[in-house]
Amino acid sequence: MSIVTFYRGDPKNAPKTTMPAHLGANAILTCRGKLLLERRRDSNTWGLVGGGCKKTETGRDAIAREVYEELGLRIPKERFQKLAVYDDPGRIAAYRDGSVWRMVIVVYGLDFPEEPELRISAESRELRFFSREELEGIEIAVTHEDIVQEWFRDRKPG
Repeated sequence: MSIVTFYRGDPKNAPKTTMPAHLGANAILTCRGKLLLERRRDSNTWGLVGGGCKKTETGRDAIAREVYEELGLRIPKERFQKLAVYDDPGRIAAYRDGSVWRMVIVVYGLDFPEEPELRISAESRELRFFSREELEGIEIAVTHEDIVQEWFRDRKPG
């Protein structure tokens, strides 16, 4: 059973929120035109690296912390470039404990010239860089699916 279920733009099926809006930071981490995704333990779906901002953190603080926690990479927060904010109210995460959050996601980008050595955290089952074609047939968390699709759509082929 999943710990969390994600919804996006699904008002008929998404539960009503029980908590205030939750600010998250996620990363578009790339290497040679491929995008890094993690297969999450909490939902068994693929998604972007990242997570929630703590009360005293900026988005850049949060993404630098999350990249260290989830990948074992210490990267100065200044190296992350803010790419977009996804704030549509239909982006929902419903947790097994009954809490339901509206998610506001700030996306940061960083390109690696060479594939870094990554460490899989307790939050992940697998880490992998994907090309556009390799995404066929994998299940991406619905709250990240549009972000991933937009990133590949905005890239020139080749």
